[in-house]
Amino acid sequence: MPDMTAGANLAMSHLVPLAAKELDENKVTPGVLGFLVFAALAVGVWMLMKSMNRHMGRVNFEEAPEAGAGAGTGATAEGGKPGPASPAKG
Repeated sequence: MPDMTAGANLAMSHLVPLAAKELDENKVTPGVLGFLVFAALAVGVWMLMKSMNRHMGRVNFEEAPEAGAGAGTGATAEGGKPGPASPAKG
């Protein structure tokens, strides 16, 4: 650890007692920096939730028909893969 210069040593010796006198050991608060960090996290979470809701609104999810439902049970398209689901007639 490098040696402190005389000026830095003198400044530290004057600032430390001032900080110790102002600090109340029974009352410790996060202060402005803690509030700013918390506010930044809150804004970030809000933005992520807004983005997630927008993306979830764009999802077009359709469930595959059950195995026992429909007249085409067991029918496959070319290549042995299931074909596209046809809309239900009603």
